[in-house]
Parts: sequence; C-alpha cells; structure tokens
Amino acid sequence: MRTDRTHSEGHDLRHHGDAEVRDDGARLTDLAVNVRADTPPAWLRERIAGSLAGLAAYPDGRQAREAVAARHEVPVERVLLTAGAAEAFVLLARALTIRHAVVVHPQFTEPEAALRDAGHSVDRVLLREEDGFRLDPAAVPEDADLVVVGNPTNPTSVLHPAATIAELARPGRTLVVDEAFLDAVPGEREALAGRTDVPGLVVLRSLTKTWGLAGLRIGYVLAAPETIADLERAQPLWPVSTPALAAAVACMEPRALAEAAHAAHRVGTDRAHLVAGLREFAPDGLRVVEPAEGPFVLVRLPRATDVRRHLRDLGFAVRRGDTFPGLGEEWLRLAVRDRATVNSFLQALDQAVTLAQH
Repeated sequence: MRTDRTHSEGHDLRHHGDAEVRDDGARLTDLAVNVRADTPPAWLRERIAGSLAGLAAYPDGRQAREAVAARHEVPVERVLLTAGAAEAFVLLARALTIRHAVVVHPQFTEPEAALRDAGHSVDRVLLREEDGFRLDPAAVPEDADLVVVGNPTNPTSVLHPAATIAELARPGRTLVVDEAFLDAVPGEREALAGRTDVPGLVVLRSLTKTWGLAGLRIGYVLAAPETIADLERAQPLWPVSTPALAAAVACMEPRALAEAAHAAHRVGTDRAHLVAGLREFAPDGLRVVEPAEGPFVLVRLPRATDVRRHLRDLGFAVRRGDTFPGLGEEWLRLAVRDRATVNSFLQALDQAVTLAQH
C-alpha cells in the first residue's frame, strides 16, 4: 500500500461500465455494468408509473426522506436524498472546506473526478494486489481531512471490516464511505450506514444497483445534521424527481428490503459459480481477487485487452480495468449474472483466451 501524489494522467476517471454497452450494446450480453439484471421488478415499475399523475406538482421529498431515516433508524436531519450517489460526490467536493483530500484506490473513480473538477488536489492511497487490496488505515496520511473509501469496493469486490474503516475517523476529518453495493452483501455485513458514533462519518447509498434504477438517479447520504445542511445548500432546488422519490419510498418498505436480502443471497450463489468457473483458467494465467463479496469480481489475466476484444466479438461486454488507478491493462471486472449466463460466458472466455494466445 502506498500514497500516490500523481494526478489523473493515464486513467480516464470518467470511463464507466456503461461505455462498454453504449451504441451497439443491444447485441451484447452485459457483464460490464454492475446493475442487477432483470430489474426494476414489475411492482416497482408500477409504483414509479403511478407517480406520473403527480408530475404537475413540484417534488416533495419529505416522505422519502422519512422512509430512509426509518429504514436506518436515524433522525431525518441525518438524511439527504440525491440524484444517485454520484451527485453526492459532487456536493461533497463543492460544499466542504477541504485542505487535503485522499481517495483510497482502486475504487469508483467519480469521487476523485468530482474533487478535481471542484479544484481540489487529490492524493491516492493505492491498495496492493499482494495484500489482497485490503485496507491498512495507517497508510492514510494523518493530516488528511477528507478520506474516501468504498465498501464493498468497486472494482475489487473486497469487503473491508467496518471496524477497520472506522479506524480512519479523526477529529476534523470527513470520512466518506461509499456503500453503493452494500445491500448486495447478505445481512449487509460491515455496514456503517446508521452509525452515529463515528466522528465525521458520511455514508453514501445508491438504489440504482440492486433495483436497476440507473436511469432514474436516486441515492442518499447519511451524515451528521450539520454536514447534511452544508450539502443541501449546495443542491439545486428540487434535485430529485417525483418518480425517483416514489421509488425511494417503495424501496424502503419491508417487502422491498426482504426482496433485496433474497437477491443478495442469490448473488452470492451466482458469484460462487462464476468464481469456480474462472479458477479453471488458472493454467492460462488468470487470477481472481478473492474473497469477492460484491455483485462483481475482478480478474487479472495476460493479454486482457485482446481477450476483451474477442469477448465482444463473441457477444459479451466486460469492464476494462485500466481506468482504475492502481490497476493496469491486464485487469477486467465482471458483473455477476445468473448461472446460465455465466456458463455461456465461460464458454466464450475459453474461446477468447485461446484466440488471444495466437
């Protein structure tokens, strides 16, 4: 683990998985985007559609905010609704006074991009493959007053212990934990959402991944009331649409939480099947980062750029890894899909690896 004071050269921080399936993506089986397949479910689409009758009125987020607060058992003053978790990164970069920002990589690149766009310099703490991309709190500079870390981390699929992340908290430091994929972890193990005993803690959640709402843009921030107030002042008026608010209310209900919990266990089973199949490629030099705990896995393999191109020709889109600081061209991220899709993908991967070797 090391600190990197370089800027964003060599990494396209604005490249995301959707770029792999844009334009001609309809012909591809998508293992590039970390959104749960076959979502949103019919009952959620109906709730969203039902909200359209109220589009003439300005959005009123009070019910959704109360629903999120109740779900995490915190006061409503500790909740801010956002247009996806990505908006929250922009708000943090623009609203907070920051002297020394540190982003723990490899991870989702939007936090660093937002900080740089707001004029902040950013130091990177790079987690190492040989350490299993595990977090060592001692590697974070003591004078950092903003630290950003993902849990489980995109793209490594590493789930850091909550106690380890909490060790990063300091008086005068804002500790931002991106839990966009935490609801895909059975029992939401190692969650910090709802904790009020960790000073400076800011937790971000997204409803776009588990519920397939990337096009609707809905997420939320959990933090101390004074931090929420600072972020809210940086938001435009009515930042979250009425349909997105309806989705937020629906996704906080017991039925939805039970469905999400069931989906998390199913993802775990499907991920185990994918990882077992990937291990069969060890003689070809493929390595899986384990244990994987998110709805995606990170792999390293020789000639990954060629393999990705051949996979595309064979009808499968996967996420390139070289846009993540700390990774290079030999890395790929694979979204977890159902067993039948995984089996088809593994057959295509076998062909792609063979083609890349010749």
